[in-house]
Amino acid sequence: MSTEPSQQSLTPLELPFTTPQAMSRYVTDTGKILPRKYTGLSAKQQRAITRTLKRSRNMLLAP
Repeated sequence: MSTEPSQQSLTPLELPFTTPQAMSRYVTDTGKILPRKYTGLSAKQQRAITRTLKRSRNMLLAP
């Protein structure tokens, strides 16, 4: 048996703001944040994504 941790994707609440490539699924090509209707996230997760994206934009890490 292997004792490696399983590879799971991070939940929207766990996404670090320093990884813009991981956040690209929540943003359009022009840089707009996608609404919940398209992302399928809960309200709490959507707020977390929005905060994370805005933080990374302020630090000039994401478009």
